[in-house]
Amino acid sequence: MKFTFGRCPGLLPLLMVLLGLLPNPAMALGEKSTEPYIRTRTVLWYDVKWSTDKVAVNDTVTVTGKFHLFTDWPDASNRPELTFLGETSPGASMTRVESYVDGVPANQSLRGMELGSDHEVKLVLKARVPGRWHLQPELNVRGAGPIIGPGKWIEITGNMADYRDSLTTLTGVEIQDLQTYNIGRVQAWHLFWAVVGAAWLLWWLRRPLVIPRWLATQKGRDDILVTDRDDMFGAGLIAVALVATVVGYWQITQAFPYTVPLSSGSNKVKALPEAPQPVKFTNARAEYDVPGRTLRLYATVTNSGARPVRIGEFTTAQLRFVNRDLAAEMKNIDPDYPKDLIAPASLKIDQDEPIQPGETRSVYMEATDAAWETERLMSFLNDIDSRIGGLVFVFDDSGTRYCAEIGGPVLPVFTQRMTER
Repeated sequence: MKFTFGRCPGLLPLLMVLLGLLPNPAMALGEKSTEPYIRTRTVLWYDVKWSTDKVAVNDTVTVTGKFHLFTDWPDASNRPELTFLGETSPGASMTRVESYVDGVPANQSLRGMELGSDHEVKLVLKARVPGRWHLQPELNVRGAGPIIGPGKWIEITGNMADYRDSLTTLTGVEIQDLQTYNIGRVQAWHLFWAVVGAAWLLWWLRRPLVIPRWLATQKGRDDILVTDRDDMFGAGLIAVALVATVVGYWQITQAFPYTVPLSSGSNKVKALPEAPQPVKFTNARAEYDVPGRTLRLYATVTNSGARPVRIGEFTTAQLRFVNRDLAAEMKNIDPDYPKDLIAPASLKIDQDEPIQPGETRSVYMEATDAAWETERLMSFLNDIDSRIGGLVFVFDDSGTRYCAEIGGPVLPVFTQRMTER
């Protein structure tokens, strides 16, 4: 007999529900759930590079790059008054060995970052867990959370059992593996306090609890709730806790005479030296063509430099839209850069002729890609202030690159431009 779902119309939805309940591996880190106004108008990452995309356990991967703090920082997000540089990968697949912001060690929180400034980062990570992991730099902003940069898949080969995180302390003590260093001592103290806590609970759980005690309270017999034996047991437990604390402190200070408290301070960083910015975009506004999955940018650009320039790239929310007719920009693209972050369609510019020194011109750009939908960036249309931001890279005739902000209000449209009809 041939079985069909038509005989049991409710079976197919049930199977789909059951399949949805099956565990699936997490392949992403949730950056798509971050609001677009955070991804497009706060920390804008660029020039991010990974030293390799394949590494063995115990070897290192170096991530370098820069980020720009957008001037039109959204009011709904805390400003970067206190930040911390980190990396994002599924689980503890890598160990951070070194981290720097503008050449300053970033093992502590950082202060001193100002809107409109650029900063350079470096992360050295040690491979720990074999597998294929998505590695991204991130800047944690107090009150705003982690703002993640572009990511690349890194393959780690080897055996996790071979991983070692060894070091030599300032006093000359050699630690073979920080993962297991003094783990027995830690477990023993956890077990001791668990026994103390269990003894305290069992002492009270051995007698009737809620209802009898409530009835005694109702009858005014509070005197029978806590007996002299209870007082003695409580006093004994306090004595045990005090003795254990004093003895434990003495043992630790004898074993480790030199200790460093957990870091709670912060370092100050200065922005990169301000490079000349001969190009400025003003009066910017945008439209999002919903059916065409295209962001249309309108702006006025002024070239105050001494050489003609052309627009080479627009980037926002880690997505890069490249003017493929510009040879200088194509040389600027690392062939190993994640392909899913570079739009296959060229950035369209209505007047792609060089902008001459001293010239002010109205420009129109089109950034088209399905990523506007797949990256859930379309929701900027119903954000708090419906604005978008990004960076535009321009090149002069000698190949020198300049970076400029662009941003403004964005509105949805469902029709073609009037000039295209």
